Amino acid sequence: MYILKTEAAFDSAHFLFGYEGKCRNIHGHRWKIEAEIFSENLVSEGQLRGMIVDFGDLKRDLKKIADDLDHKLIYEKGSLKTATENALIDEGFALVPVDFRPTAENFSRYIFEKLGALGYHVKSVTVYETPNNCAVYSI
Repeated sequence: MYILKTEAAFDSAHFLFGYEGKCRNIHGHRWKIEAEIFSENLVSEGQLRGMIVDFGDLKRDLKKIADDLDHKLIYEKGSLKTATENALIDEGFALVPVDFRPTAENFSRYIFEKLGALGYHVKSVTVYETPNNCAVYSI
């Protein structure tokens, strides 16, 4: 099996709604993403002969996912009061409401599924919340 691996990163703020600990407060991370795609075979002809995909395409697509989350407040839908959401929007803050608790574990699956929806055969996605702590979602 052939495997390609690339990475991207983004900075964002989040908080864990309903969590009893310091992560219940808004705080930030430098999230690092490592994505692996796979194929049993390589392209046999044309410009991509001998490749799974063009690395440039894979890097661009992962960077787009990361850029959509970069320098934003990512929060679980329903975890902020409507008045708070509206005030943040009125102040011009960039918000990303998601359908899940914004943990490294959930981000790894979210990004895995985003890449899969783009047609990649994803093997795994690793999301580092800190340089020493990460979560992996894989097949």
